[in-house]
Amino acid sequence: MKPLWARFPSVHLCLCLFPFLMAGCGNDELTINAIPHQFTGPVMSAKNIDVVFSDSGKVQAKVYSVLMNRYAGNDPYMEFPRGFRVTILDSALNPENIITANYGKRKELLRFMEARGNVVVRNEVKQQQLNTEQLFWDENRRIIYTSSPVKITTLNKVVFGKGLRANESFTDYTILHVYGQMMVKKDSI
Repeated sequence: MKPLWARFPSVHLCLCLFPFLMAGCGNDELTINAIPHQFTGPVMSAKNIDVVFSDSGKVQAKVYSVLMNRYAGNDPYMEFPRGFRVTILDSALNPENIITANYGKRKELLRFMEARGNVVVRNEVKQQQLNTEQLFWDENRRIIYTSSPVKITTLNKVVFGKGLRANESFTDYTILHVYGQMMVKKDSI
């Protein structure tokens, strides 16, 4: 009679290789910590979105974007990598201001938004317009501001400067460093 290992050579081979195979497996703490544990991509992506923002049941703004990505975590935010349009509404839901930009990011917990690239703020009531390359909107303090160069066009003049601070309805603003203004015709805006 043949020995057991001769009758079942594959079992014997597996038993002999098992300790070597197990020696190659390991989960030391350094190796585990080197593997990323958290997903860093968007938890939601949406195309052609139209979002309404409200506070205590009162509609305050509408946002439209071709693409919105929402990120979760300790500091959740929405990103608008292909631009956006925000319409700030008055108490009668009439457009007060329209803000557009090529890129935007809104931090949800802080209620803070950054706009970059061809930023335009248009006050529909006063018929004035702000153009800049970067703008911040603090929803809690209800202000918008920038340290970038600005151009403000009103019905009768164009003002250039660097830096601006304004209320979020863009009815009261201060240009931090004015460096030029030019008179324009009334129908040029």
